[in-house]
Amino acid sequence: PVTTTDELIPSGETSSYRSNPIRLAEFTLSRKDPNYVPKAKALRVDAVFRDKGKKLPVDTSEIGRVLNRVTEIEGIGTINFPDVGIGSTIFAIKPGDGSAREQAASCQRVLGGWANIANEYATKRYRSNLINWGMIPFLLDGKPKFGTDDYIFIPDIRKKIENKELLFNGYVIGSEILPIQ
Repeated sequence: PVTTTDELIPSGETSSYRSNPIRLAEFTLSRKDPNYVPKAKALRVDAVFRDKGKKLPVDTSEIGRVLNRVTEIEGIGTINFPDVGIGSTIFAIKPGDGSAREQAASCQRVLGGWANIANEYATKRYRSNLINWGMIPFLLDGKPKFGTDDYIFIPDIRKKIENKELLFNGYVIGSEILPIQ
């Protein structure tokens, strides 16, 4: 239940890195989930590898295995894997309260973040910073059907955003595949 920007990106020991977003990002969620940075970086490596036109090896790449599982979803059909975005996300009940809202968003983005999922956002400013940094501020009603290390697949998300759709159907890819909205 991250609620303050100080929990997203701590102040104090990080203040000397405010003008160095790459170094500052190393502290993202360090007080809440020390594994977030290494996991986000690992995911980003797969995304960059794939973005360079290289095929992800299904047998050794976790993302390759997840993308292959996506093709099991009824009605999805063939997927052009280079068109599938890969990025990390966080879920928090009410994130974004505090003074470091821009750094909290920028640090997630530097690490390859694509979205925040929340029951509500503490401030419009934090939500706007997510958007300004190219991340999607999802709202979720109730408890999530996903957990740490699960993946979320939302078909045609770019088209849905361009069409200003407000509801998104997706799938949680974990030990099983679950539909979500």
